[in-house]
Amino acid sequence: MPYPRAEVEQSIAGLAQAFKKAEQINRWSWIADEFYHEDCVYSCPYAGCMPVFANGREEIRKTHYGRDMDVGSGWKGWSFPITGWAIEGDQIISHWMNRGPGRRPDGGYYETHGVSFITYGGGGKFSSQMDLFDLGHQMALCDELESLGLLDPALKAQWVIPMKTRLITMLQRGMAA
Repeated sequence: MPYPRAEVEQSIAGLAQAFKKAEQINRWSWIADEFYHEDCVYSCPYAGCMPVFANGREEIRKTHYGRDMDVGSGWKGWSFPITGWAIEGDQIISHWMNRGPGRRPDGGYYETHGVSFITYGGGGKFSSQMDLFDLGHQMALCDELESLGLLDPALKAQWVIPMKTRLITMLQRGMAA
C-alpha cells in the first residue's frame, strides 16, 4: 500500500529545499544521510559511457553527492534546482536543471534539463533513484560556458574532458568499416 501522498510530497519538497541549502554552503554529500535509506539504490547512466550505480547510502554519499557534486569537482557557481515533480503512489518523477554560472544576455540561464525517477520508501527517505539527462547537451553547454570564461578549469579537467573522452570512445566502437 502506498504511503500517504502528503508524506511523499513533503519528502520531495524537502529535497528541493536541501538542494538550495547545498548550493549556498557548497556541500552536497550530507543530503545522502538526510534523504536516502541506508539500502537505497542510486543510478545514473551518463549516456552509457560512465554509469554510476551506488548501492547504499554510503556509496551514494561517495559518488553522486560526493565525487560528482561537491565543490572540489569544480561545480562552484552551478545550481541544480528541482523545478517540479509528479507523484503517483510512491513514485516520483522530478524535473531539475544543471544550471551553469552566469546569465545569458537575455537574462535566461545557461542550463540543461534532467529528470529523476524516485521511489519513496517511508520515514521521509527514498529507497531508489535513477537520474537521466542529455549528456551531449551538457557537453555543449560546458563548451559554451568555457568560450565565455565561465567554466571552472578544474571542472573541465576533472569532469568535462574525461566525460567527453569516454563518450567519444564509446561512440567510436563499431565505426570501423
